[in-house]
Amino acid sequence: RLMNEGLMARDDKPFFYLYRLSWRGRSQTGLVALTSVEEYDKGLIKKHEHTRPAKVNDRANHIMTLQAQVGPVFTTFRQNPEIKSLFTRLSSRAPKVSFTSPDGVTHELWVVDDEVTIKAIVAAFGKLGEMYIADGHHRSQSASEVCRRMKQKNPGHTGKELYNFFLNVIFPADELRILPYNRVVKDLRGLSLKEVLSQAEKSFEVAPHDGPVDPKENHRIGLYAEGRWFVLTPREGSFDAAHPVDSIDSAILTKNFLTPILGIEDIRTDDRIDFVGGIRGVGELIKLVDSDEYKIAFSMYPVSVEQLLKVADAGEVMPPKSTWFEPKLRSGMVVNLLKD
Repeated sequence: RLMNEGLMARDDKPFFYLYRLSWRGRSQTGLVALTSVEEYDKGLIKKHEHTRPAKVNDRANHIMTLQAQVGPVFTTFRQNPEIKSLFTRLSSRAPKVSFTSPDGVTHELWVVDDEVTIKAIVAAFGKLGEMYIADGHHRSQSASEVCRRMKQKNPGHTGKELYNFFLNVIFPADELRILPYNRVVKDLRGLSLKEVLSQAEKSFEVAPHDGPVDPKENHRIGLYAEGRWFVLTPREGSFDAAHPVDSIDSAILTKNFLTPILGIEDIRTDDRIDFVGGIRGVGELIKLVDSDEYKIAFSMYPVSVEQLLKVADAGEVMPPKSTWFEPKLRSGMVVNLLKD
């Protein structure tokens, strides 16, 4: 229907697009492209999360049914002057599409259709050693699953079919923004707040704080309970500062507080804990605890992009629920149809 009504048009040859998101005084500009499933499978497009088979299968079925990829993967690369220069030049003209969505994000899209620039982009990205998935692990893994299925069904498989690639928006790492991913817990496992804080003293310096704690530096965690705020500062020796994962604040909190004190063994599956995106602010934590739905809340300092890249480089996975990317990409602006 969108195509019949002229709202979407099929390109007559392969193009690139430049996609810029602007929100709250910041912008990030990335390349919309198809990237190789084979390179993803080989680990050249690096991951930092595990995926769940049921979710991968569900997304793969969606792609197979539509014969299209409508939701792009969100990837990043370390700063590259040559690519930055290309992006700056291409975005200096008026965009083909520009609108502001209800959440206040401005979306702009440029069509890159001249052969010289297309070749320059391919050459510049060809020099990158690796790319990193920021958001979209299930989308990329489902693209790999779709490729596997369609390859099996195609006796004339060449490796050039559109199912060998997945829709991707690729941003320079220095333009990305990760917001905090805060935590709320429904009970104190029968302990009093005084007992909880006393146990926490083994691994943290615990200091009362006058007013909300919205951490502005690493290794500083806010705690809110019974109308009071505290600052938790991890003690030296309570975590491995050299380890790319164990040194992340959410991992430190889980190891030294959530598991030993509150008895939360697996934050992925325990229904006593919930997660609050940083876009909602620490005011949301106060609201949830004061409503008595939750007994305790933790405000976190956001993970840095460089921390995420180091985790991926080490072949490790990020602690669960530790990254909240904002703004979000809009699905459907560019679609990869797998068949003509």
